[in-house]
Amino acid sequence: MKQIIVACVALLAFTFHTQAQEYSNTKMSVGQKAPELAFPNPEGKTLKLSEITKGRVVLLDFWASWCGPCRRASPELVALYEKYKDAKFPTAKKGFTILSVSLDKNKEAWVAAIEQDKLTWPYHMSDLGSWNSKGAQIYGVQFIPQSFLLGPDGKIIAKYTMGADPSVDIDKLLKKKH
Repeated sequence: MKQIIVACVALLAFTFHTQAQEYSNTKMSVGQKAPELAFPNPEGKTLKLSEITKGRVVLLDFWASWCGPCRRASPELVALYEKYKDAKFPTAKKGFTILSVSLDKNKEAWVAAIEQDKLTWPYHMSDLGSWNSKGAQIYGVQFIPQSFLLGPDGKIIAKYTMGADPSVDIDKLLKKKH
């Protein structure tokens, strides 16, 4: 009986480890410079990641209007933005924002979801490529929601999957000395 229990525990541990690997992004690493993204916003103006990160802490969030888990995570993102948008970071003079990269194909659905979910931050972009999105390919995004916390130097500070809460990491940045 003891051997059966040990075997079951080992099998569960292997399964959990395999699933964790399946849901981890191996293309992007903490500490690396975030690759440039330059795509249109809903008004058609091209936004550049490098311009947005300059002097800011940025949560780079990959999502889509058709993604149920993404939409369910929207209230947490809104709360995160409201909590930190006016915070004074010692190393980021322009503060905090979110840059949402949509994997939508339909512009009307994308824009409607931004409005319906009250995603009030100013930075939204999409090439309307769905899973063929150049941004998703560049960042190795194979599932959504997925996000990356970027420092004002444009480097990746942390990676998050399935709506994980970046508050702990953002709080550390608020306390960080120059």
